Amino acid sequence: MKRLPLAAMMAAFFAWMMWSVSMRQALLFLVGIGLGVALAGQRFGFTTAWRILVQDKNPSGVIGQLIAFGLAAIFCMPLLGYYPELTAALGPPSVSLLVGAFVFGLCMQVADGCGSGVFYKAGLGIPLNTAILPLFAIGSFLGSWHLGWWLDWGHTDPVGLVTEWGWQKALAGTLVALALIGAAVAWYTRSWHRARGGAAPGLFARKWVIGAILIAVFAALALFISGNPWGIIYGPGLWVAKIADAAGVIDPAHNWFWSLPDNAAILQQTVLLDVTTITNIGILAGALWVGAGKPVSHKPMTGRQWTVALCAGLLLGYSSRLAFGCNIGAMFSGISTGSIHGWIWAPMAFAGTIFGLRIRRRLGY
Repeated sequence: MKRLPLAAMMAAFFAWMMWSVSMRQALLFLVGIGLGVALAGQRFGFTTAWRILVQDKNPSGVIGQLIAFGLAAIFCMPLLGYYPELTAALGPPSVSLLVGAFVFGLCMQVADGCGSGVFYKAGLGIPLNTAILPLFAIGSFLGSWHLGWWLDWGHTDPVGLVTEWGWQKALAGTLVALALIGAAVAWYTRSWHRARGGAAPGLFARKWVIGAILIAVFAALALFISGNPWGIIYGPGLWVAKIADAAGVIDPAHNWFWSLPDNAAILQQTVLLDVTTITNIGILAGALWVGAGKPVSHKPMTGRQWTVALCAGLLLGYSSRLAFGCNIGAMFSGISTGSIHGWIWAPMAFAGTIFGLRIRRRLGY
C-alpha cells in the first residue's frame, strides 16, 4: 500500500476515534503513530543497541538509549511533580521481576525484538516479528494469569523516587546515574578498541540521537494525555484475556490479576478505551507508513531457527508480564519516571542478553 491512501485511512480512524470513543484516545493514537514513525524510521532498536555493544563494542546505540532516558526524565518528572494525578511506571521489586527481566533480555535477542521492536517490526512487515506478535500477546496473558503465584515467592512495595525525594532530586539523581553509565560505556569501548590497535566507533550516531529525541517527546505526551507512562505489554495480554473470557475459557473472577478492580473493569469495556491498545495500534500504523511501498528485507531462516525464535516470542510476552513491563514499560518508562524497579530491570535484562546472544550464535543468525 502506498503512503497516501494509508495516511487517509489513519486520518479516518483518528476522526472515528474522536467521534465515537474520546478525544483522549484519538490523541493517543496520534502519539502512537509518532512513536511508530520514530522507532521504525530511525530503526531505534533496544535489542540491536545492546547487541552491537556486546558484539562490536559499539556504544552508539546504548548512548542513544541513555539520551532517551534522560530527556524523558527531564520531561516526565516535573509533570509527575506538578500534576499528582499522573502516575509513574511503578513495579514492585520481586522475585518475578528478577526472573522476568533476565528471561526477557535473553529472549529478545533470540526473537530479534523487544516489546516495542516486535510491534514496529511487525508494522514493517518483517515475517519473524509478524509471526511472533500473536505469541507475544498469548505469553503476556499467561504471565498475567500466573503473576499472583510468582508474587507469592517474595516482593516488596514499589518505590518511586519522585514521591520519595521530590521531582528535582529524583531528576538530578537520574541524570547523574545515566551520565555515569554513559561514561563507563564510553571508557569500556574505547579501551577495548585501543587495546587492539583500532579506532573506537563514535559515541553519537545520527539515527540514535534523533530517535532518542522523538521517543522522549512522544513518551512525555503519552504521559500527559493519558495520565499513565508509555507501556506495551498490557494491551496484548488484555486482547487475549477478552477473547478467552468471551469464549468461556477463563473465569477472571478467580484470578488474582484479572480480578483487580481496574483490570476487571477494562475486561467489560471495549479495548479501544485501553491506553496501551491505542498506542500499540498507533505504533503498528506508524511503522506501516514508514515501510509503505518499500521491499521488506529479512534473512531466510531454517525451520530450527523459526521454532526457537517463536518459542522465545512466547516467553518474551510471559516474562515481560512477570517483570512488570518490557524494555518500554519497565526500563524506559520506569527509569524516566523514577521507579526503582526500572533500575533493577535493566541490569538483569542485560545479563540475560549475554546468554541470548550465545544462543543466537549457536543458531547461526
